[in-house]
Amino acid sequence: MEQYIIEGGIPLNGEVTIGGAKNAALGIIAGAVMADEDVLIENIPNVNDINVMLEAISEIGAKVNRIDAHTVVINGSSINTNEVKDEYMRKIRASYYFIGALLGKYNSAHVPLPGGCEIGARPIDQHLKGFRALGAKIDISGGSLHAKSDGLKAAHIYFDVVTVGATINVMLAASMAHGQTIIENAAREPHIVDVANFLNSMGANIKGAGTDTIRIRGVERFHGTEYSIIPDQIEAGTFMCMAAATRGNILIKNVIPKHLESITAKLLEMGNEVIEYDEAVRVIGAAEQRHTDVKTLPYPGFPTDMQPQMTVALALAEGISVVTESIFENRFKYVDELLRMGASIRVEGNVAVICGVKELSGASINVPDLRAGAALVTAALKAKGKSTLDEIGYIKRGYEEFDKKIAGLGGKITYISD
Repeated sequence: MEQYIIEGGIPLNGEVTIGGAKNAALGIIAGAVMADEDVLIENIPNVNDINVMLEAISEIGAKVNRIDAHTVVINGSSINTNEVKDEYMRKIRASYYFIGALLGKYNSAHVPLPGGCEIGARPIDQHLKGFRALGAKIDISGGSLHAKSDGLKAAHIYFDVVTVGATINVMLAASMAHGQTIIENAAREPHIVDVANFLNSMGANIKGAGTDTIRIRGVERFHGTEYSIIPDQIEAGTFMCMAAATRGNILIKNVIPKHLESITAKLLEMGNEVIEYDEAVRVIGAAEQRHTDVKTLPYPGFPTDMQPQMTVALALAEGISVVTESIFENRFKYVDELLRMGASIRVEGNVAVICGVKELSGASINVPDLRAGAALVTAALKAKGKSTLDEIGYIKRGYEEFDKKIAGLGGKITYISD
């Protein structure tokens, strides 16, 4: 069992450097196996989800050379099976990216259905809709998805809902389909653009990533490349909310400020100070903070992965705030833990009504998922007294050296492992 022991009540101050974007890296690692030459990827985050993904591609025969904690060389020329083992893929939701990558390269994929955080239903119907439009036959049996094609052909695909996963997955497959595929109502998140830029660096022909219409002209093969992953906007946003919640002063380095605009806007509305630089932001938490309302939306709206962290900040602001979760229906499970710390929050369906309190108290806390875990750490850092957080394996899935970075900002946090 792994735990964090946190002594709260200390404002976080100093500098922190943000790592590579986990959500971009997962799609990029899957895409790397589509080349039969060396693909050098830099700025990968050294977190559990990435390590599982690398183990999985090694298991199907790809050559994986981990140069250091943040650099890897992948070569897909030695792949000997299109079947990904269940033991790896139950651990992370991004298993489904192997469908697009293997289907695009080999016209066949056998991939277990994905796992990951239990934050609500995340159907893959739009993924399957896209693959079928490209000419793949899909069969789901025995907990696995089997996709096969006699040769993918371009199609005009309209997603019924905006979906990051399906946009990346279909983009992977269509990049080697015959003809020009058009994806409409595509997701626009920064990591969509990063995956598209990566594929283009290997020889793909993808235009329009970052807009709601993506055009992909298929190519016959990919070549090797060298690529550096963008900074993680969610890790950056987490430390921004920590600065606000603890009334601290943090310079957050290695970020793209434009990717953080929706978070910055809400922190400013609350009365905090946010200073933007070329590749950094400084957040200075105001002593007295105001209430505001937040609704999660696809990019460029407020990200669902930042909803728990912002809710903690609002729980310590004056007045009544309303947070509406429009992406996942089960993302307020962490609220019960905040209530035990003295927060005043009422959840009704997908809406949380928050009445700000002056202070939280330390407690024994169970972490229900990745982003909720980061939020509960934030709450514990502000709370009076000691908190013990269990099930922190969720946090380690997406945050590299989280405790060390917090300790570097003056937070009293101890990692314990049996």
